[in-house]
Amino acid sequence: MAVVKLFGAWLSPYVFRVIWALKLKGIPYEYIEEDLSNKSPLLLQYNPIHKKVPVLVHDGKPICESTVILRYIDEIWPQNPLLPADPYDRAVALFWIKFADDKGYLMLKLYRANGEEQQAAVKEWLEMLEVMEEHALIGVKKLFGGDEINMVDIAFSFVAIWLGVLEDILGLEICEPHKFPRVSSWIQNFKSIPVIKDNFPDTDKMSTFLKHGREMMLTSKSN
Repeated sequence: MAVVKLFGAWLSPYVFRVIWALKLKGIPYEYIEEDLSNKSPLLLQYNPIHKKVPVLVHDGKPICESTVILRYIDEIWPQNPLLPADPYDRAVALFWIKFADDKGYLMLKLYRANGEEQQAAVKEWLEMLEVMEEHALIGVKKLFGGDEINMVDIAFSFVAIWLGVLEDILGLEICEPHKFPRVSSWIQNFKSIPVIKDNFPDTDKMSTFLKHGREMMLTSKSN
């Protein structure tokens, strides 16, 4: 029986954060796919507060919330560190991770919005991308950790992958390369990392699933 278990859902960007961290550390684990419309008793037992994925279970002890899980993984398995050793660099990294976490709601906001609400959501996305372009990625070489992926890259993965899927299903181009050259370059660098590329959500499957869900949601709203 695996010492490490991960309760997740295939569509969740937060679950993929943990998958990538475990893969980068070379930690074997058992993955348990959850049906979020019919959550298992184990998930409810392990995360009774939020009742959400991801949940990492290590030696029978559950850890919840993706950023908390990432920090736990980094402390328990120090190989291939995900945070800088230097205290100042680590503080800066944690600042940007918190910034990324605080902006995660924009995925759902954009997905659910239409008309003026969509315009407002796009504006918020553009403001966030501008901050990444003008502040977070200043002086960055390939990735937030220089040449090696770190926790900040993983925290912003929703920009690298899920934004593109949302743009596709909504017929929008939010992250235009000529407006956000640093962000666009970072996205390409992030997606080309072998661990990311080889453990990638199926974007066609995501697009089909999300498109159908959005159509049903908009039909329900109009009725």
